[in-house]
Amino acid sequence: MEVSFTLQQLEFFLAILMRIGGFIYTAPFYGLKNVPVRVKVGFSVLISIILMTVLPYEPLSYTGVIGFALLIAGETLAGVVLGFLANIVYQILAFSGQLLDLEIGFSMVNEMDPVTSAQVTVSGNFYSYAVMLMLMITYMHHYLIEALIDTYKIIPLGQVAFNPLIYTVAAKFMAEYFILAFRIILPVFAAMLIVNTILAILAKVAPQMSLFVIGVQLKVLIGLAVMVIMIKMLPGISELIFGKMMEMIRDAINYMQ
Repeated sequence: MEVSFTLQQLEFFLAILMRIGGFIYTAPFYGLKNVPVRVKVGFSVLISIILMTVLPYEPLSYTGVIGFALLIAGETLAGVVLGFLANIVYQILAFSGQLLDLEIGFSMVNEMDPVTSAQVTVSGNFYSYAVMLMLMITYMHHYLIEALIDTYKIIPLGQVAFNPLIYTVAAKFMAEYFILAFRIILPVFAAMLIVNTILAILAKVAPQMSLFVIGVQLKVLIGLAVMVIMIKMLPGISELIFGKMMEMIRDAINYMQ
């Protein structure tokens, strides 16, 4: 049994692989630094082989070696942009955890996150892993791949055209970045506001009390208690993050047509 594989089909396969690979290396869950490179490469090749048998074959249109290089670079950049935008939405969790720890007094307690190889606070790490677990339970990581595959229907291979206004997608999101992070920690912020108000009143009524020592412990206890209550809000937080991911990907695709 002989299997024919022409040069044009190889070009078609490489174009698929570059968009898939760019997304896998930058997207949340798939692009984790503790995931071996061989796993990422193998997963990208496997998805590309499956897609090659599903997508309708159309010869790529380019002129010369430079034209093919630009076509491959465009496909790679398309995958990288989509994965990067999804990843920065996921980083809201680390930022909201940092704001939360600043309120309850854990901002000095940092640890190395093996996922991002960056110093993060305890609460930021907790929210990141909790939402990552929700992502796996709800099969949202499958939905990310499905969204990437759907881009081949909207943006055929070799027809990626970046609109210079694509930067507005990230600019618009950065304007909402702090609002979304604040919405996640709003219960803790409200509780700390009440605690600070009570401590301020006690400082006036009983100035002889050592409110600094009492306040630090009180903030930690109340902050942790509110965080336990907020565990019930994790599905809503996950839905907020996932919905924003899909919105960012859709907006970016509109600027690539």
